[in-house]
Amino acid sequence: MSLLVSFYQLGYAQKSTFEISDGSFHYNGEAVPIYSGEMHYARIPKAYWGHRLKMMKAMGLNTVATYVFWNYHNPSPGVWDFSSGNKDLREFIKTAGEEGMFVILRPGPYACAEWEFGGYPWWLQNEPSLEVRANNQPFLDSADVYIQRLANEVKDLQVTQGGPIVMVQVENEFGSYVSQRTDISNEAHRAYYDAIHQSLMDAGFEVPFFTSDGTWLFEGGAIPGVLPTANGEGNITNLKKAIDQYHDGEGPYMVAEFYPGWLDHWGEEFVRIGKDQIVAQTQKYLENDVNFNFYMVHGGTNFGFTSGANYDDRHDIQPDITSYDYDAPISEAGWATEKYRGIRELMKQYVPYEVPEIPAQIPLITVDGGIELAHSLSLFDLKEHREPVISDEPMTFEALGQGHGYVLYSKRFNQPINGKLKIPGLRDYATVYVNGEFVGTLNRNSNIYELDVNIPFNGRLELLVENMGRINYGAKITENEKGIVSAVTINDYEITGNWEHFKFPLDKMSAESSGSATKGEPTLYFGKFTLNEVGDTFLDMKAWGKGIVFVNGHHLGRYWSIGPQQTLYLPGAWLKAGENEICVFEQLNQSVPSSILTTKVPVLEELK
Repeated sequence: MSLLVSFYQLGYAQKSTFEISDGSFHYNGEAVPIYSGEMHYARIPKAYWGHRLKMMKAMGLNTVATYVFWNYHNPSPGVWDFSSGNKDLREFIKTAGEEGMFVILRPGPYACAEWEFGGYPWWLQNEPSLEVRANNQPFLDSADVYIQRLANEVKDLQVTQGGPIVMVQVENEFGSYVSQRTDISNEAHRAYYDAIHQSLMDAGFEVPFFTSDGTWLFEGGAIPGVLPTANGEGNITNLKKAIDQYHDGEGPYMVAEFYPGWLDHWGEEFVRIGKDQIVAQTQKYLENDVNFNFYMVHGGTNFGFTSGANYDDRHDIQPDITSYDYDAPISEAGWATEKYRGIRELMKQYVPYEVPEIPAQIPLITVDGGIELAHSLSLFDLKEHREPVISDEPMTFEALGQGHGYVLYSKRFNQPINGKLKIPGLRDYATVYVNGEFVGTLNRNSNIYELDVNIPFNGRLELLVENMGRINYGAKITENEKGIVSAVTINDYEITGNWEHFKFPLDKMSAESSGSATKGEPTLYFGKFTLNEVGDTFLDMKAWGKGIVFVNGHHLGRYWSIGPQQTLYLPGAWLKAGENEICVFEQLNQSVPSSILTTKVPVLEELK
């Protein structure tokens, strides 16, 4: 019986060793390969963790890698949550161990991962002297508190203590950040990087560390004495050359992010990578003793307001869609794709352990006749029951003490004015109203920051501003305030005095009092539906405009008619036999049906 087979069967009953030596990974002294898949516990209902881990094993993998998102566990200063719902990191790691899987922990504090702010808490921006991801003492102090708090949760789950954690990453893709921030000295970059590494060691992480960068970025990202791993490197010669250069001329060789798919943005086409291409690349790694981690093997979903954003030369922001399907081998809903089956058949030819059968798929349902939305309430009516924050100039979300959701900016004019409204500091999307009438939208994603308005005597201008997700990658990660971050002008005259701010975080939602809603007003719709049996399903949002959905208090994420995503994944684990509640917040409300249809086949799957 090989050591790896016994590892699968016996689990983690006692303290073990995991070391890097002689160009290989060694578990209790015997060389083992790392065939890993990335899967983030935060993006999967807790009830499904075991199923998804079994899916990974049945694909031939022996390791699961996961990021830890600082902001997911530390939503406000001094508030920590490592136990509720999907946040039970300890349980996720223990479940992986029970399934016979090694665990690679990627604690950041910077993660990227198409996650809001790359994992940083939004409230860090309220400290004027703090700069994220820099040799800045206020930031390093905050990061050290996080690292210590995380270590207290999981350090006894390292393989040296009888748990499944075998490696820990130091920061993430720092070499690419060094290449972008040419305004910072190499000495300052190195001082920051070394401080994070030291903080992880001081907190009690004692398994091997690794770094992760593109091979051409090892100069800024590698740390002496720490294993460098590559992201996205398909050329075996380049991979081994780079790792040899920075790791004493020997392996092990590892691609820490092997991309079987890619991320998707609102308003752009789905990105797809063919099965044959990924199977062929996997075979190259297997034939050349290259360890790897599929990023992602199973993407899951950006539930709530967790999705991040990118930017490029044509878009000031590119918000990520709700689905994090990623065209991964295991689909958003946990299905085995053709890509999955191709990789599985290949792995069975190479791995030194038995590959189990594919687990049964989670049952699927539809709701007969759709879900009727019988009640509605205008956000403007809801506003009347909230006390505004008043200031001379528009305030950011952060200054208002709100991280996510929406803020309604309201300003009354005692003289008529018409002309060009300009909000160059919009972050990120605004619906514009004059005296309650819809005028139009402004949109940072499309670089639209101005439109014509005609405000009468004693008229009111209102701007419902949405945070579409903070940037998670690149130099602009330091520019992540939301709301309105600079002056609002009409005909180039700054509009000041008595701005009212109504906060609508909409992070939790239950049935409100019924009211009436007018076309064009942002509106909350409520409904109930009864189920005889539960199972996964998808809400068909093609007929809707833009907004968010809650079912039984669970925030499913955003929908937007510009696509490419047109359905929202609704896990059966969040449904119940009997009565269920749904709430839809529709921002545009131009032409909305009275019900929502469900389907067993999401648009994402139709394109695979």
